[in-house]
Amino acid sequence: MSPTIRSMVIPVSDLDATKAVYTALLGAPHTDEPYYVGYNVDGFEVALNPAGTGGGPVAFADVEDLDATRATLLAAGATERDAPRQVAPGARVCVLADPEGNPIGLRGK
Repeated sequence: MSPTIRSMVIPVSDLDATKAVYTALLGAPHTDEPYYVGYNVDGFEVALNPAGTGGGPVAFADVEDLDATRATLLAAGATERDAPRQVAPGARVCVLADPEGNPIGLRGK
């Protein structure tokens, strides 16, 4: 399976204000919690994360094996920004950075 980018997570400092803008653009969110607001845009997830760090949105590639893909990218010169963590049953995420500092999100098992 090749990686597919299916989501973008946007770090926010003012969830309510940012949610108002994205709701005006995308319609009502499917998930509206204090820790995560998610919108489905034709099967693509746009999420607001109030716990996220700055630096802008992160596109997440869905991968079959998070640990193997992470190791391959680290060996190729990526650096770790956020270590792997469990976000849902059977789903973990991590964020690496390319040599220019651009974020690369990975989501998998």
